[in-house]
Amino acid sequence: MPLPSDCAHYVIALGANRWGRHGRPAAQVRAAIGALGGLVAQSRIIETAPLGPSRRRFANAVAVIASDEVPPVLLARLKAIERAFGRRRGERWGARALDLDIILWSRGAWSGAGLTVPHTAFRARGFVLGPLVEIAPGWRDPLTGKTMRQLAALLARPNPAVDRAPKRS
Repeated sequence: MPLPSDCAHYVIALGANRWGRHGRPAAQVRAAIGALGGLVAQSRIIETAPLGPSRRRFANAVAVIASDEVPPVLLARLKAIERAFGRRRGERWGARALDLDIILWSRGAWSGAGLTVPHTAFRARGFVLGPLVEIAPGWRDPLTGKTMRQLAALLARPNPAVDRAPKRS
């Protein structure tokens, strides 16, 4: 079924590293993809190491959805889905039953109270860029003009400054 021409597309990053109402983290992510609505494409679910203090590995994926919602309205809906899946407020980067982030919007950039699109850290996150390259390699970052494939390649490239840093014993 063709999408209405006035319908925007969003890239949503999904992650979970704690059991929730739908079971294991990967099951949480699968169920959340179904709850998003307007699904256009989804990546496979990958397992990744946590950022920050959490010790549990994450199940991560990205999805492209079509929606006529403006970014703050979509964000409110995503937060409601997180709560319905058992998300509790807690430690920053701690274990969570579900995390949903707006990464990109087909209409460019957005900035408002509590929301910045593109997501400020997505260019440094392989667990977002890897799955995103699977389903939307040519999507361009509205701020840098680079495609998702180019951003992923830049992230994967060795960093000479880090490689030459003295090693601590």
